[in-house]
Amino acid sequence: MRRTARPLTGIALAVTAAALAAAPAYGASDGGLEVSPASVVPGGQVTVRTAACGDGGAATGDASAVGAGSLSLAPDAHGQDATGRFRVPPSAQPGTYEITATCDGSGRRTTGDLVVTLASMRGQVHPRGSVKTGVGGALGPDPVQTAAGVAALAVAAAGGTWLLHRRARGDGI
Repeated sequence: MRRTARPLTGIALAVTAAALAAAPAYGASDGGLEVSPASVVPGGQVTVRTAACGDGGAATGDASAVGAGSLSLAPDAHGQDATGRFRVPPSAQPGTYEITATCDGSGRRTTGDLVVTLASMRGQVHPRGSVKTGVGGALGPDPVQTAAGVAALAVAAAGGTWLLHRRARGDGI
């Protein structure tokens, strides 16, 4: 009984820890402010949504941290979440900004983060080709340097082989 209780307790603790760690990822379900997209380029449009104000509730949003000013959050088509939109100013600097919303009836305040980047995450360009380091490759622009490098490697390999051979014969190295 005792041998199985310890692993089961460990598994239960691990599952509980994983559930608690994942809980903040669902900010809108516990009344937090959902910012979509979470990462935007200057000039992009952002939608904020919260369930903190209850069914049919409205809120006043504040995006002045990023330079967008205030905004209104009205109940969506289903009447469950308060939703609003704003545009990030083209002059916004890269960084993380706190966006807030205050429910009109209850005064409850909720926050969410917006990340402003210079490059869109959707249109990332991946590098292609080799890295231009200036040294050249195996057949670089200077054949004399390439030949000298190959000769140095050959001498080192021959010398190492000779030393290992002498040591194996017992010549006293």
